[in-house]
Amino acid sequence: MRITHTGVTLDAMDNTQMVPLRGSERSAHADARPAGAVNDSERIEIMLVLRRRSEIPDDLVEGPNTITRDELAARYGADPADIDMVKRTAEQHGLTVTHIDPASRRIKISGTLGELRSVVQADSLTNVMTPDPADQGRMVEHRQRTGDLRILPEWDGVVIGVTGLDNRPQARPHMQRMQPHAAHTSYSPVDLGKIYRFPPGTDGSGHTIGVIELGGGIPEGDLDAYFTKLGIPTPQVEVVEVGNGSNAPGDPADGEVMLDIEVIGALAPGARQVVYFAENSAQGFADAISTAVFADPTPTAVSISWGQREDRWTAQGRAILDATLADAAAMGVTVCVAAGDNGSSDGDPTGKPHTDFPASSPRALACGGTRLDADPVSGTITSEIVWNDGDGSASGGGVSRAFKQPSWQANVGVPNGDGQVRRRGVPDVAGDASPRSGYQVLIHGQDEVIGGTSAVAPLWAALTVRLAEALGRPLGMLQPVLYDGATPGVSPAGFRDITQGDIGDFAATSGWDACTGLGVPDGQALLARLATV
Repeated sequence: MRITHTGVTLDAMDNTQMVPLRGSERSAHADARPAGAVNDSERIEIMLVLRRRSEIPDDLVEGPNTITRDELAARYGADPADIDMVKRTAEQHGLTVTHIDPASRRIKISGTLGELRSVVQADSLTNVMTPDPADQGRMVEHRQRTGDLRILPEWDGVVIGVTGLDNRPQARPHMQRMQPHAAHTSYSPVDLGKIYRFPPGTDGSGHTIGVIELGGGIPEGDLDAYFTKLGIPTPQVEVVEVGNGSNAPGDPADGEVMLDIEVIGALAPGARQVVYFAENSAQGFADAISTAVFADPTPTAVSISWGQREDRWTAQGRAILDATLADAAAMGVTVCVAAGDNGSSDGDPTGKPHTDFPASSPRALACGGTRLDADPVSGTITSEIVWNDGDGSASGGGVSRAFKQPSWQANVGVPNGDGQVRRRGVPDVAGDASPRSGYQVLIHGQDEVIGGTSAVAPLWAALTVRLAEALGRPLGMLQPVLYDGATPGVSPAGFRDITQGDIGDFAATSGWDACTGLGVPDGQALLARLATV
């Protein structure tokens, strides 16, 4: 057998001993430009994800009961025998084991690319240049692999995911900028808390929100200036740099970072925010979410404003993140994820419908978008429709091609997916997202108006911690409770139904739809409903 590597066809001496890693097939980036061969002496770190010792039961993921990190590790983490075997074989091949986490089932190993090829191989691995998802005018250089991965035969069935050989940018921030003079109207996050009737007497005190960032940073002085202007004490914000990630202001993604922190800080000023900066790659994304979910103390909510079309993920990449979201639910963490900003196609130039991942995971609270016209002083709403400003500026939504329909969505009228297969519908909930009715934020000392479902994920994360504060308990995976009582044409209590507008292939209707889900929140009504559960 022969293998293409570093742009040259090489004899793979022990390749016949390797076995395929299921779900690892990866295609070349459509816009990739060759940038030369990889250097076998380059030292990198890859991440191995191991199988669970037993599967997490659905009633734990979807039910009201929660377990601790230690309990999850003991019941559903990696088996110590599997860990020992993988560690031993990696070291036998001259590799360094840099990190082991039985709870999240992650093992990180480092070595040169040449050394790593003794335990994991790709059909092809080259250097390429591709557009930066946060700034399409800028090109970034990275490694790109194509085809399947193959691993040691003794790892077969034990190692279920390998990330890090390919470090292409995996996700894009779901935000859209608009200059203040061009906005139809705009709101501070505090205004939206009033409009959406967040529970009074709560501010998120005693709770932690994890915030995932795959680029950008926090410009010095912006937070103090913004919250002083709002008349709110600057919230507690801590930074964790994961892997190769860094808090590096001066990047186009600074707008995403500041939008997330400022929305959460204004709507849940008493909550502790921990911002996780990771490399924008499949490995960085997975590592950041795992680090946030398994943090001590366990967060009440995690906000994710980054994502990508489902078809641009490998099957193993989706499975790794989906499993981490199941871990989160079992520990009582609510994960709020932006549903996308490019309508029903999610930016596919062919116009075919796609949902965005990780929002399409059934374990994620998928957050869609609206365009809002309301009085920020009184909170009176004149109109609220599906966000669709044309030219691809519209809420994401639709029907997943990768995930089966969860039981709690079975009776709300989700359209069939491929053929007659019933699949996951996106989104679950919504909030103001149009940049024409956007959020007033401060970035690099300048007032800006920003929209996108990137703003809705932190809005719902802030609402989640305020509900949890009022109820005295974490909420975990909210969807089974939120959908309880929903039927075709009817949204349950706690929501204001959005019935006008479309995102392209899907139009709003009464009840759940693939534009705004169950609707936008009425926080006080939602609290009253959750108090009876």
